[in-house]
Amino acid sequence: MALYEHVYLARQDVTAQQVEAMTEQMKTVIAGLGGTVGKVEYWGVKSLAYRIKKNRKAHFTLMNIDAPSAAVAEMERQMGINEDILRFITLRVETLEDGPSAMMRKREESDRDDRGPRGPRGDRPPRRPREDFAGSQGEAN
Repeated sequence: MALYEHVYLARQDVTAQQVEAMTEQMKTVIAGLGGTVGKVEYWGVKSLAYRIKKNRKAHFTLMNIDAPSAAVAEMERQMGINEDILRFITLRVETLEDGPSAMMRKREESDRDDRGPRGPRGDRPPRRPREDFAGSQGEAN
């Protein structure tokens, strides 16, 4: 059987419990056709780069799948019918990641970072205001 990483985006109107129910439904489709779903990560509600079907945000979910291609095709067919799913992508991979995905590692690092996401950079000194600009504001010609 082939290995797949599958990410889908659900509308922001639905609740996290409904997204979990959709994930369970897709897991039963995969299991019914002889596959298994390993890791499932719910990434939360994130902003989209552009509007999709009048939505600016979406629930993101990752699933690691070990299944035949027919099972993945059936899951994708059912996701295409579901109105609550905005987009999905399935990628065939050589190996599945055991640990947390890059999105989850990014979130953990930002939680541990005491400077915050927009804090000062440690590799350069803070900026000073330009002297020529600051002196010319109050003078009239």
